Amino acid sequence: QVLVVGCGNSELSEQMYDVGMCEDIVNIDISDAVIRQMQERSRSKRPKMSYLHMDMLQMDFPDSHFQVVLDKGTLDAVLTDEEEATLAKVDKMFAEISRVLQVGGRYLCVSLAQAHVLKKAVEYFSQEGWVVRVHQVTSSGDEQQFVLPVFVYVMTKFRKIPGSAPQILEMCAEEQEKPMRVESAERLVAAVKDRQHYALLCSHLSKFPCGEEEVSLDLCDKENGRPRYTLHVVDSPSVKPSRDNRFAIFIIPQGRETEWLFGTEEGRRQLAASVGFRRLVTAALHREQLYEGMAGIQAELSGKVMELAPPGLPARQQVPFLSVGGDIGVRTVQHRDTSPLSGEYVVEDVKGDSTCYFRRLIFLRNRNVVQSEARLLAPLPLPGQKKRRKDKKKPSPTESPTAIDKSYLCCEHHKAMVAGLCLLGSPSPLPGTPLAVLVVGLGGGSLPLFIHSYFSQARVAVVEIDPSMLEVATRWFGFSQDDRMQVHVSDGLDYVAKLAAEVSALPPAAPAQYDAIMFDVDSKDLTVGMSCPPPAFVEKPFLQKVKTILKPEGVFVLNLVCRDARLKESVLATLREVFPLLYTRRIEGEVNEILFCQPSPEGRRDPTELRARAQALEGALRQPGCPWDSSYVLADMLQAVRIL
Repeated sequence: QVLVVGCGNSELSEQMYDVGMCEDIVNIDISDAVIRQMQERSRSKRPKMSYLHMDMLQMDFPDSHFQVVLDKGTLDAVLTDEEEATLAKVDKMFAEISRVLQVGGRYLCVSLAQAHVLKKAVEYFSQEGWVVRVHQVTSSGDEQQFVLPVFVYVMTKFRKIPGSAPQILEMCAEEQEKPMRVESAERLVAAVKDRQHYALLCSHLSKFPCGEEEVSLDLCDKENGRPRYTLHVVDSPSVKPSRDNRFAIFIIPQGRETEWLFGTEEGRRQLAASVGFRRLVTAALHREQLYEGMAGIQAELSGKVMELAPPGLPARQQVPFLSVGGDIGVRTVQHRDTSPLSGEYVVEDVKGDSTCYFRRLIFLRNRNVVQSEARLLAPLPLPGQKKRRKDKKKPSPTESPTAIDKSYLCCEHHKAMVAGLCLLGSPSPLPGTPLAVLVVGLGGGSLPLFIHSYFSQARVAVVEIDPSMLEVATRWFGFSQDDRMQVHVSDGLDYVAKLAAEVSALPPAAPAQYDAIMFDVDSKDLTVGMSCPPPAFVEKPFLQKVKTILKPEGVFVLNLVCRDARLKESVLATLREVFPLLYTRRIEGEVNEILFCQPSPEGRRDPTELRARAQALEGALRQPGCPWDSSYVLADMLQAVRIL
């Protein structure tokens, strides 16, 4: 038996009866006129279905009389606000539904799921020990009546037993084959809200262009709710429309989502314009998710991305899937851990745009930023070892090499920092000159490793606050210590202050320690508009301590990443107060700015001299038999240097 509460003049009961779904249906409504109208409509056609004039807050039925109670919009109509009287009325409604429903029976409530309505229903029935599931109703394309999706609450009655198992709450989105368990009523309400926001977004995108700002969203895994794809919707109004260039999907290969073209809004706009489509949806793949090749991704995404189609897209228009390199890329997570200081991080190997593999350190609090990167080399055979033809093994496409290429500097700002060493001393090349270098911030260790490897007389001291990073650099990035390379696990602020105090305590003629000091240290506080370095590292008292331990002809190199224009101007002003000579080099396409600071204005070099010094430095570093990364010219790193 099915009870329909607040039936009104809806055709739902009639349709259920006519298709043979159920005949024993009792419909009740508080309006006598409606009941008479519905009785007249169904008397001859549906003899087993009844319509009764009755208040659902005080029903005449015996306890446990129905297997199903069906509510199409009645709860939404009653629960219009959260006034005390309204909530009391809803409690009475729920109590009556619970009374007339059998154990194991279901209360099915069709609703638009306003937050206060859903919250009330979920909290009431879950506290009564019922199983609560929320289904999103599959839309019917052009026949869809509402912008917002329709939901059905499925509340299954269980006997309330004190001390029984915790509440069971489930969400079943329209495309899912089975429901997903959620841990709380708040999370269930949030999941419904996400679906509503998505429906509003799709409705807007189907009528209007994106405008100045791109639209981004995550599509989550059906099993565990974790992000599986990150989509960005980019419109290019400058592209002249035609039938075949309205809409396309671009699959970003795994591991390449951090590249400028794919990982920044400006880059994606350039990508959209270059491929020549009016609307482009880019799809980035998430680590630790399994994908069944390009064909599998297309099958998985094709239905969902069509919901993001632009206005005016012809029906049954074939939408192309684009990519680069012809495959979905290779990403292998080698190590995953959590540091008390840096949070959760991964070390992963990814395939580049050719046959090269790269090893990356990613802090998951900022998952689209590569913290450190090393290029991997295929292992060489041992001296005198020959590879027999019969032992020749074809490498697996997912098997990455393990040797670290020490000549590789992944970041433009690291290349610029190395180029800045040409500011030191005489014009003669540096590699064979004894140097004392202090690097604050280890990461994967590529910067100090390069200096140690290519400046044969350099003694490098590295300060790193996080002991986990020293372990990562040593185990995964080929970093090692010796008599010329020492790591001090310490706060850089404390370490520099200690050195400055030692220098100040020595006789006035005592020399400072370092030829070069390099800061490449990120801030853990994401609320500040400066992510590198932490603000305390650019306060005047501390910068004066840096100057104390820097030789008079030395250079202090700072990687500055600051999105707050006022804060940046303040930092530059403070630096100028402490260091009379200040050069700056903007990194194209990035927020990074490299600052070269010197204690004396007498060492000022004009751009021509700087370029000549950088060329001489590169010539000295490129020794026969020593590997070198020829993808850049060191002198070019100083080409756009300005003197502040």
